[in-house]
Amino acid sequence: MAIKLAVGFQLAEGNEERFSDLVSDYRDAVAEVYFPWLDTPSGRSALATRRGHTDWSAQERLEDELRRIRAMGIRLDLLLNGNCYGGEALSQHLANHVVSIVERLRGVCALDVVTTASPFIAHVLRESFPDVERRASVNMRIGTVKGMEYMADLFDSFYVQREYNRDLAHIRELREWCGENGKKLLMLANSGCMNHCSGQTFHDNLVAHETCVTETQNVRSFLPHTCWRYLKDSAHRVAVLQNSWVRPEDLDRYEGLIDTVKLATRMHRLPGMVIDAYAKRRFYGNLLDLCEPGYGPAFAPYVLDNQKFPDDWFDRTTSCDKRCHKCTYCAEVLERVLTRVE
Repeated sequence: MAIKLAVGFQLAEGNEERFSDLVSDYRDAVAEVYFPWLDTPSGRSALATRRGHTDWSAQERLEDELRRIRAMGIRLDLLLNGNCYGGEALSQHLANHVVSIVERLRGVCALDVVTTASPFIAHVLRESFPDVERRASVNMRIGTVKGMEYMADLFDSFYVQREYNRDLAHIRELREWCGENGKKLLMLANSGCMNHCSGQTFHDNLVAHETCVTETQNVRSFLPHTCWRYLKDSAHRVAVLQNSWVRPEDLDRYEGLIDTVKLATRMHRLPGMVIDAYAKRRFYGNLLDLCEPGYGPAFAPYVLDNQKFPDDWFDRTTSCDKRCHKCTYCAEVLERVLTRVE
């Protein structure tokens, strides 16, 4: 059976296509839809409120969409994966909030999974809703058997740390442990984030507090995104090829290793394009356009032509020693795929 996809929900605005209609077009390829709950921290921007303005119809429209998606037989995954909950991180207040959200959703439609980066939230869910799958967020950066063992009592499934996406031998080891312990292993395929990013924790915390951050007078001379600051120098472009993304053409190489593949589409400008590429296992265009973040502006007027990647790309990048500073292969591929467009 081909690996199926988990795709990130977007709440349509105005005359935009409803996300449930997009999912319907690819229902044979989609196993799950993951979604946030209104303004609860979830690793991305709040769903209902922007700069103090609240869309009061957001909850009704979200719930309607979830009902339609669940009626297609597609599993629903609630995101409670903010990286920081401040002083409420261990509180009864947060526990009550989590329970109330899950109770509401279970009354509206079936809820299958909750993904969280908080061991405390996983504990609350285990105590209150043992039948709901608890999933460790990719933001927890769990990439070893030891890491999974430490959390085995709290989580039923794990997103593998992104940096191991291109290490098949390592993934096989993780998969073996998961099989022996009744756990699931998942992967995020189209992250544009830099491998081993030194600014990830800083950035994840910023996002968790985005509502406050965007309402504050901040220092404009500092660019908080490590990746965009790094890519200002074109000499650093090769780092993008050394990241964790997996091309649609190579997705089936994970058959038997990964249960479900997550696609970052919650904030993507063209989620349908991303889903189509991975559902069909083929993409003709700028590889940067598939990722989130995509770095298109940092490469302009050049693109990365996905069809120009060499036939040995996957085998070479999944079997190398990852000592990128001592290797020239990705730099050579960059010269081949980098294409100027007018």
